[in-house]
Amino acid sequence: MISKLADFCVGNRRILLALYLLFTAFMAWFAVQLPIRTVFSELMPQQHPFIQVHEQFKTTFGGSNIVSIMLEVEEGTIFQMPVLAKIKAVQDRLQLVEGVNQFQIISLAASKLREVRASTDGIITRPLMWPDLPETQEDIDRLRDAVLENPLVYGRYVSIDLKSALVTVDFIDHLVNYDTNFQQINDIIRDVDTPDDGIKFHVVGDPILFGWVKYYLPETAWIAIITLFAIFVTLMIFMRTWRGSVIPIFNGLVAAIWSLAIAEFIGWNFDPLAIVLAFLITARAVSHSVQLVQRFEDELDDGAVPAPIAAKEAMKHLFRPGVLGLVVDGIALLLVALTPIPMLQKIAYVGAIWCGTIVITACIMTPVLLSWVSKPNHRAFKPDIMPWVDKLLDLCFQTCVRAKPRSWFLAITGVIFVVSGWFAAHIQVGDANPGSPILWLEHPYNQDWNRINEVFEGSDRMFVVVAGEDFDALKEPAVLSSINRFQRYMEVMPQIGGSLALTDIVPTIKRQVFEGNPRFEELGDYKSMNGELMYLFVSGSSPGDLDRYSDARFQNGAITFFFRDRQGATIRNAISRAQSFIDANPIEGAEYRLAGGLIGVLAAINDVLLSKQIEAIALALLTVVLVCGATYKSANAGMLLMVPLLLSNTITFSFMYERGIGLNINTIPVAALGIGLGVDYAIYIIDQIKEEYETTKDFGESVRRSLFGAGRAVFVTAVTISVSMITWFFSSLRFQAEMAQLIALWLAVAAIGSLIVMPAIAYIAKPRFITLGAEDAFGKAKATA
Repeated sequence: MISKLADFCVGNRRILLALYLLFTAFMAWFAVQLPIRTVFSELMPQQHPFIQVHEQFKTTFGGSNIVSIMLEVEEGTIFQMPVLAKIKAVQDRLQLVEGVNQFQIISLAASKLREVRASTDGIITRPLMWPDLPETQEDIDRLRDAVLENPLVYGRYVSIDLKSALVTVDFIDHLVNYDTNFQQINDIIRDVDTPDDGIKFHVVGDPILFGWVKYYLPETAWIAIITLFAIFVTLMIFMRTWRGSVIPIFNGLVAAIWSLAIAEFIGWNFDPLAIVLAFLITARAVSHSVQLVQRFEDELDDGAVPAPIAAKEAMKHLFRPGVLGLVVDGIALLLVALTPIPMLQKIAYVGAIWCGTIVITACIMTPVLLSWVSKPNHRAFKPDIMPWVDKLLDLCFQTCVRAKPRSWFLAITGVIFVVSGWFAAHIQVGDANPGSPILWLEHPYNQDWNRINEVFEGSDRMFVVVAGEDFDALKEPAVLSSINRFQRYMEVMPQIGGSLALTDIVPTIKRQVFEGNPRFEELGDYKSMNGELMYLFVSGSSPGDLDRYSDARFQNGAITFFFRDRQGATIRNAISRAQSFIDANPIEGAEYRLAGGLIGVLAAINDVLLSKQIEAIALALLTVVLVCGATYKSANAGMLLMVPLLLSNTITFSFMYERGIGLNINTIPVAALGIGLGVDYAIYIIDQIKEEYETTKDFGESVRRSLFGAGRAVFVTAVTISVSMITWFFSSLRFQAEMAQLIALWLAVAAIGSLIVMPAIAYIAKPRFITLGAEDAFGKAKATA
């Protein structure tokens, strides 16, 4: 069937080439229409109970797109007119930002931050600094004293040392536009900021973080172009022909165009952080195409064989291993779709489609394009480094067949596998370091993040819902007492800087009722007292002021915890600690529900990744065994091909552990495709060993021919792609640089495993699925004779 396909493709090459170019031009028009943006809702596993809680209460208790803006003075305190004016200017202008929740803009200049005063007329609640700025120094001093006496403001929106003020703003999730919001908030700060006035601005939050990602998109495009040029130059150095450099890159780009166009047809968007993954899949197309070019060169036999015949022979021999490798790649990516996160599922489906397009662009069209070669002996320049490559390949061969070096190499490899496996088993799920792993530690965003979390309680939030069975359930002393104990229990964690709930309001009101006597700063003794105290707070407030604490019927309330980091271990410990308290402290008439806010969303994502990534990796390994075993009709084939796969994955995962790179929603697809990287090279080499053995009936000679055939292309592609990845090391996005390092390491280890480890094991074991074809051919020849 493959032979007939090769004859058909080369025989109808003119028609195929015309259709190929026309279809690519058609698809290119749609590919450029594909929107490039991050949609936060696609990051959430919608069926997870945490996400359901978050979606139900995010509008009132706080969403996952909160931006924190800190103003910090170098000298004095914030209680000076220029600083207060800037706080108010930021507060007012945030009202006009696209997608903002206007009821969730909170600062010293907001109506939500109020002081509670007792007078002969009763309890008075009034905004601290709204709607107007203080006019005199006496007014400023009075404002400072009010802040110092208000635990809801002091330490939360004004720092303990009085040198910093915080402005927070939440966005409506379905209206947030990271690109636009990033630009608008930066415009506000640029307009309000005055050079050399001693006031510094610090800004963090996911709309800012993903805005930075989009900001670096032009740089990313240039790096991609430079990388493609680096691939071209490296291939030219190795292959010394235009066909060996241009055709692989051209076919890789065509596969990308087709896949992105299909994503546009379906109505999907392209996440900017997936660019590295897209480039990796494109590199797979280049790799498969280089294999065919190298086999074409071997078949030419220095021009003795016409180009169309050589192209046909290359396709006949390499179509099966090429498609097999792409099938494994595609299935490994499809398994990512088992994780119920919409963005990962989209990446999985598009990635699998991408692998399917490579079957056409690389495995079929590469031989078709090669059949047009008119000067098979022409070289672009004279210097030839292939003899040096052959010396390295000969060293690999000697290591495989000579007992002593083989034993030492396999023993060292076994030790490395065991040690790296131990480290790989301890890889972090979720973010492994404070700050954002997307940006470098010294990036202004992470510097701002560190500073805000040093000064205030924490920039990231998680809310736990207290759901009552009836109205006014939150007024019950037992419920409020439980909430208070829950807060104290969680605040023991050093990563939690503080918490906020109704239990912070009621004691403050009660103290004012008793003329400011601190002895009465406590919860009410009975339900009606708590109700009266809450009424005193609500009666002087504006609409929405109570939203952060409770609904209007006092049936559902929130405990908001402020986190100083979002590392995977911190989130898991917090959720575990919260759950242990909830299990041990049931409340009559109410229940606790975990968990909303950004930390609650990340907890849900990490929980899903932790449970599904083990399942996906196990299924991917099983896929290799089943697909390869079915192809070669032997379970031993699958087991043998798993050797370089396991080696490359354990070493790479241990590298991730050592570098503090966690398995998160951005790295999981790269890790999944890495499974395909570990087996593609091995398939080409083992397939040629099997093919050569049918002719030579000498296992050692078969290994040698395979290493100098498919192995040469493996070496060239591994070096080419690994070297080209260096260009990504200089990216302003830490994520891209680290993924490039992972890809380079993955390719290097996969190449070593395929060029030495697997052939050495095959040489020792001489598996029957390799030798069986030669035995059958010998038996048929004998019977015929």
